[in-house]
Amino acid sequence: MAGLAITLGSGAMTNSVAEVVDADVIFLIGSNPTEAHPVMGTQIRQARKRGAKLIVADPRVIDLAKEAVVHLQLTPGTNIALLNGMMHTIITEGLMDKHYVENQTEGFDELWDIVKDYTPEKAGEICGVDPEDIKAAARLYASGKRAPIYYCLGVTEHSSGTSGVMSISNLALLCGNVGKVGAGVNPLRGQNNVQGACDMGAIPAMYSGYQKVSDPEIRATFSKGWGVELSSNPGLTSIEAMDGAVSGDMRAIYIMGENPMLSDPNTNHVEKALRNLDFLVVQDIFLTETAELADVVLPATCFAEKEGTFTNTERRVQRVRKAVEGPGESREDWAILAEIMRRFGVDPGFNSAKEIMDEIAKLTPSFGGISYERLEQEQVQWPCPTFDHPGTPILHVGKFSRGERALFRPSPHIPSGEVPDDNYPMLLSTGRLLYHYNTPTMTGKNEELMEIEGRSFIEINPVDAAKHGLDQGGRVKVASRRGEIETEARVTQRVPEGVLFMPFHFADGAANILTSGEVDSISMTPEYKVCAVKVARASSDA
Repeated sequence: MAGLAITLGSGAMTNSVAEVVDADVIFLIGSNPTEAHPVMGTQIRQARKRGAKLIVADPRVIDLAKEAVVHLQLTPGTNIALLNGMMHTIITEGLMDKHYVENQTEGFDELWDIVKDYTPEKAGEICGVDPEDIKAAARLYASGKRAPIYYCLGVTEHSSGTSGVMSISNLALLCGNVGKVGAGVNPLRGQNNVQGACDMGAIPAMYSGYQKVSDPEIRATFSKGWGVELSSNPGLTSIEAMDGAVSGDMRAIYIMGENPMLSDPNTNHVEKALRNLDFLVVQDIFLTETAELADVVLPATCFAEKEGTFTNTERRVQRVRKAVEGPGESREDWAILAEIMRRFGVDPGFNSAKEIMDEIAKLTPSFGGISYERLEQEQVQWPCPTFDHPGTPILHVGKFSRGERALFRPSPHIPSGEVPDDNYPMLLSTGRLLYHYNTPTMTGKNEELMEIEGRSFIEINPVDAAKHGLDQGGRVKVASRRGEIETEARVTQRVPEGVLFMPFHFADGAANILTSGEVDSISMTPEYKVCAVKVARASSDA
């Protein structure tokens, strides 16, 4: 979000999901949609059947890589170098959209100052990719009349994640692929309502609709709307809050619908943080690993037991309707928060989810034309400022959210915060499986899914497995500078030599015991995709 806000003015998916079926060239980087976003993965496959050509940039041989014209199997942490190498080819071979660049962008000279040093040969050396493949991918992408880019956590979960996103934006702008049907820069959000949570101000320095806490006029509007004086100071990210808990600066934390004991990096650090608090509240639908550490657990209702809206990855606001009553004393999230506000002596000003939506429209210009009455008739994509506005399927048509011109913001290759060395010679990356959702608070309780994938494992290349005496299905000990786990070895050509992959879902052999605390300096996103580890045959398997 931070990267696109800088280059385009709005940190959201620029186009609609359905447009992918009309694409002629699709560039997929740092995303495995057939497992992490299966509906999107299916639509990409439909586009392929209709003739679209696919470029995949991913360290693993994901399913869609087998359908790609070019698979750029780069070393994790080298996205920026790869993108710079592609842009070098596009510029030097005269493939860029010169009219678009001259009339709708600024900063091209600064882009070239950086990109000119990244020949395909230099980029290939950094990325571990054949320079000819970089050239082929660049030529194919530049040839597309409708060429969307889709990316996900394989781009953002790096210490250089924001710069990686801006590099993707640079590539799209260079070829005039922003502001038109079937193209754009399209982040696939990690969970079903991540976009909605961000839209509603679950960001340390923003109110709803990405309105800055630091802006006195905006702050005054919210102060009046809520009947309280509001601070101009931004809040903390979750990573900063955990660090504050360890140091003692943070004394109490309230966690809603999140399980950082499995999802946050460096699990030992997280546990130390939570145990060091004076008071921990967890609001969730099940007793998660995090809830087990709480002083108070507030039982919430699940999606089928509540009223409200979700906003999906394409900015589409969708109604959620209660199908069944929640069990026991569980309540809807908003009702729990409203009751706590009342006990603090504050009138929340609403008594239903509908009234909250009305307040959102009143205080959030990009949601000004959205109401429950309208959502009964149609789904709407923001920005939708008035009730007679049709919504916005495509952003940045004619002009950009930041103004008349988009901005090129180039970056050199930035090495990962932690790279392999003699003590920890292998590179670990983490990700998701089709059969589980996040930590998995819900999917882990489904016996059928657990029968398919119910245990931790690590993928390792056959050459590395032979080097370390590891057998298919055998037990392996994996250690980083932060901790050590034992898991099952899966020997496969899906990962290259020197690279390991683990799903992060499982509490047994939890991957995030190993991952580092390195973060992106702008977004504070953890570097889940790169950490240095060593492996050995487990004593229990000797």
